[in-house]
Amino acid sequence: MSLPFKSLGLGFAITAAIFALFHFAGPWFFLDGRRPFQLNFMAGAAFGLMLGLLMHHILQVPRKAATQAMALVAVPGMLVMAAVGSHFAVFFPRLDPALDKVFGSLMLWFYGFSLAGALWVARRA
Repeated sequence: MSLPFKSLGLGFAITAAIFALFHFAGPWFFLDGRRPFQLNFMAGAAFGLMLGLLMHHILQVPRKAATQAMALVAVPGMLVMAAVGSHFAVFFPRLDPALDKVFGSLMLWFYGFSLAGALWVARRA
């Protein structure tokens, strides 16, 4: 299977997993206080960076293709999560609608770190 199809397929799978995670466990992510907020963003950065650094292994592509692969993985997630964020209360009725900005920022943070990790791998190839 070609790189674009593998990458986009993985992107949709990750998007579905993120959506399910926030749909079912969302109240556990958005707790009051600064510490849970900081922990969410630290975890988002760590998982995103790990995904980007391992992208060439996950999709079994050359290290030089890691950035292209990660970009194609990130596109479905960023587009879908932007749509979800714009109608946050519809998709996540158990969560406070004011959390839409935090959710959107967390998604950008995650995908930004994943792209940075993939760029690091590709530049070192």
